[in-house]
Amino acid sequence: MSTTTQARYKVGGMDCASCATKIDTAVRRMPGVEDVSVSVASGTMTVKHDGTGDLGAIEKKVVGLGYSLRTLGQKAGEDARRRGVEGFPPSALPGISPPRGEIGKRHDHHHAHDGGHDHSHHDHGTAEIEGLHSHDHGPMDGPWWKSAKGRLTIVVGIALAAAYGIGHLVPTYDTIIFTAAMLIGLVPIARRAVTAALAGTPFSIEMLMTIAAVGAVVIDASEEAAAVVFLFLIGELLEGVAAVKARQSIQSLTALVPKNALLEENGQTREVPAESLAVGATILVRPGDRISADGVIIAGESAIDEAPVTGESTPVSKGIDDTVFAGTINGDAALRVRVTAAAEDNTIARVVRLVEEAQESKAPTERFIDRFSRYYTPGVVAVAALVAILPPLVAGASWSEWVYKGLAILLIGCPCALVISTPAAIAASLSSGARRGLLMKGGAVLETLGKITAVALDKTGTLTAGRPQVTDVIAFGRNAEDVLRFAAALETGSSHPLAVAILAKAADDEVEIPTATDARALGGKGITAIVEDQEVFLGSPKAAAERVSLPMAHGRRITGLNDEGKTVSVLIVGGVLAGAIAMRDEPRPDARAGLKALTDAGIRTVMLTGDNARTAAAIGKDLGIEVRAELMPEDKSRIVGELKSEGFVVGKVGDGINDAPALAAADVGIAMGGGTDVALETADAAALHGRVGDIAAMIELSKRTMRNIYQNITIAIGLKAVFLVTTIIGITGLWPAILADTGATVLVTINALRLLRVRN
Repeated sequence: MSTTTQARYKVGGMDCASCATKIDTAVRRMPGVEDVSVSVASGTMTVKHDGTGDLGAIEKKVVGLGYSLRTLGQKAGEDARRRGVEGFPPSALPGISPPRGEIGKRHDHHHAHDGGHDHSHHDHGTAEIEGLHSHDHGPMDGPWWKSAKGRLTIVVGIALAAAYGIGHLVPTYDTIIFTAAMLIGLVPIARRAVTAALAGTPFSIEMLMTIAAVGAVVIDASEEAAAVVFLFLIGELLEGVAAVKARQSIQSLTALVPKNALLEENGQTREVPAESLAVGATILVRPGDRISADGVIIAGESAIDEAPVTGESTPVSKGIDDTVFAGTINGDAALRVRVTAAAEDNTIARVVRLVEEAQESKAPTERFIDRFSRYYTPGVVAVAALVAILPPLVAGASWSEWVYKGLAILLIGCPCALVISTPAAIAASLSSGARRGLLMKGGAVLETLGKITAVALDKTGTLTAGRPQVTDVIAFGRNAEDVLRFAAALETGSSHPLAVAILAKAADDEVEIPTATDARALGGKGITAIVEDQEVFLGSPKAAAERVSLPMAHGRRITGLNDEGKTVSVLIVGGVLAGAIAMRDEPRPDARAGLKALTDAGIRTVMLTGDNARTAAAIGKDLGIEVRAELMPEDKSRIVGELKSEGFVVGKVGDGINDAPALAAADVGIAMGGGTDVALETADAAALHGRVGDIAAMIELSKRTMRNIYQNITIAIGLKAVFLVTTIIGITGLWPAILADTGATVLVTINALRLLRVRN
């Protein structure tokens, strides 16, 4: 069996979806290639090949189509093997792990259209392909006039202006002069048209453009031909600028990570580039600095502003052994941090990579439009031919008038705006989500989210904090402060969840904790110790009843607390009943509001839990949610299946291992917060902040995106329809035809960029 390897490239000058299709079609035909996925949004191409293919030839082919190329993700001397899935560390985000097969799988798309782009052939292509250049020669990295496309446009503009001037002075030669001006712009376009046709894309926009321009010269409209070529180049430029804007929005996350770090070695600090930091290195972070790597604090305590990475508005206080993320801002004290992830594997890099890979996976709407456009362009070419030939042949109309109209229709036929309508909106939406901690693995997930009609949520760790908190301190024989004091003395040094809850409560109430000696754990009953010369016992009500008699009233009080889903520990001091402490895993502060947002949107909510029915019912009543309790993991996926069979589109939210089967069974599985790696591997989406309200936000984002896509499709088809009619009637000619195409593309892209604005 041959092994599949993959190569990832940064492609320069690819700024509309039909460019991607052209590259896809050409590379797919190369020997040894198994799969190709090209993302316009991130400007990347991933080629899966069986090792027999010649990568050099593949790279030459792409450069021949007029794009620049450089290798990504493989530094000298290291290969993709070390990195798990290409560019994906085997470990994971505050739990994101490599997405399952979704990303990178792609259906075959051989399309017959394209949105050509000038990237005038780079002769330094070979050196660049070798990955020796670390900078990108794609257009639009600097100001637009410095790109090959920009320079060509300026030259054609000057030639056109000159042609107008000279043409007025010597009118006899104006045809030749305008034709010459037109050829300056048309030759590079025609070269790309031929390359694309040979590589399997005969009806590219460059080809349509070439036919129209040559045809215009033949029917003696050379002045118009030159102007149309110029307008086409301007439209291309605008498309490039718009595409770059969309690309920058997700890349701006990467800019959060500082370039330099203060490395500590042998007691000395020196400044080094952040990307050179190795795992295990120690860095010093001064107050007010951005942290330069993911790591663990080994000295110092400080409030850290995580807003740039997680969107969490209030600074989080962190101390020794707490994790910190690259790109977050250190508050008021110096920290020493041990680096836990190399630069290319830090949280931000992984989020960016996840979003870029998600942008490569196609949404159903996009697949439909791709199929539609495959027939659309040849159809338009046929209509244009009929318009040009039939009226003169059948009705004896003037040839030049109808050929002119036919050529205009040819230009309207480019499906660029239509093809980009979906991916542009999805790319913007995935970026805008990622910046709010909402990760979605691709367009298909994004589309399905908006259709969700029922959400099943896990209780522990999703609706609740996942750790018990003290809810009541009850005084029987002693006052409440004494009860807490003695209980905390017994629990000091224990890491049991209930002990941690009692100690946290004592710290909150600033209670002075006495020292306990001779502490012993009584298996399954509780613990005893000597505190302030008295024997103290803390344990279950049942074990306490064996030591002292519990009065009826106190017993009823304890049963009442149990009915609210609380765990009660009883305290006995010196053989006398002192009091009790009740604890419960409390709902997250935002749970009620988050669930209300879902029900307001008309979505049915169900809580699934393995917890006992009493606790679950109590929490469910608090939150106002339907409850299913005492479930095994397979019951959770069964219930998801039942909801689906009742006709609901089901979203399942969870964070634990036992959620993995249910997450996979649901239409969309959403992993919560820093949940486990397994949950994130089987999930389709993740809410990194672990806020219940994020689920509603994700669904709302999906609905906004779908509205945006429908607007885009309307703009794209509407403009073309209008110009088709006006061209046949004879109101508009070649100029507006080319504006209809690029104008629509630019409008669609700008409309999609509206999704980047975050609504709170």
